[in-house]
Amino acid sequence: METLKALGVDVETNVIIGKTLTIDELFEMGYEAVFIGSGAGLPRFMNIPGEAYKGVYSANEFLTRSNLMKAYREDPDTPIMKGGKVAVVGGGNVAMDAARTALRLGAEKVYIIYRRSMEELPARAEEVEHAKEEGIEFHLLCNPTEILGYNNPDDPRDPKNGFVTGIRAVRMELGEPDESGRRRPVVIEGSEFEMDVDAVIMAIGTSPNPLIKSTTKGLEVTKWGGIIVNEDGLTSREGVYAGGDAVTGAATVISAMGAGKVAAKGIDEYLSSK
Repeated sequence: METLKALGVDVETNVIIGKTLTIDELFEMGYEAVFIGSGAGLPRFMNIPGEAYKGVYSANEFLTRSNLMKAYREDPDTPIMKGGKVAVVGGGNVAMDAARTALRLGAEKVYIIYRRSMEELPARAEEVEHAKEEGIEFHLLCNPTEILGYNNPDDPRDPKNGFVTGIRAVRMELGEPDESGRRRPVVIEGSEFEMDVDAVIMAIGTSPNPLIKSTTKGLEVTKWGGIIVNEDGLTSREGVYAGGDAVTGAATVISAMGAGKVAAKGIDEYLSSK
């Protein structure tokens, strides 16, 4: 950051584009080009009953609290649930991170729940091997249908009210390939079962925040919210460029860096031609 400042970059904090300022207002302030690199930090949930129970986390929140906000301490400012049985829904690298972090925070048992088989698991092979070595239990070809919780109507002040107690799920089998080329999971009728857990971590991916697209007229996006750009990083709006996860969805740091360099070159050429 100090290097960027020394180069003349002005850093404005506590600004939310789409709320504090809009893209159009930036142009009105005198900026001639805008690059959107806002990422894809909006956690996805399954929209199943029980996701509002206490003890249900997105992987983003769980990992941010445990790492950046020091929830691993004995008396943290932003605590998270530790110990007990933890279910992590998802099969990517973030799911492995969440599962192994939960284990380090004191969980007695951690389960990975994923709706496809081990062959379709998107996490890196070494992440999966390390998770297995550490005792994390894989429940594959399973899909949650409801998160169960404790409710005591006779005593609304019962401190256990509203907390997760388990997961209800169904078993799956692989059918025909879907649009991604992977075989589509199909529910096995009559296969419903329940697992006792004390916390659930949803690690099923993230999406771009809809705030910028909803406040920027003429900005074309894909059906899942990714900003559409050309080979130079230019969006459907003149002078507005974008790159990284805001365009591709959750991907790697190196691909985001590459997109930033491509867009920077495009912006330079655009401004030089004005």
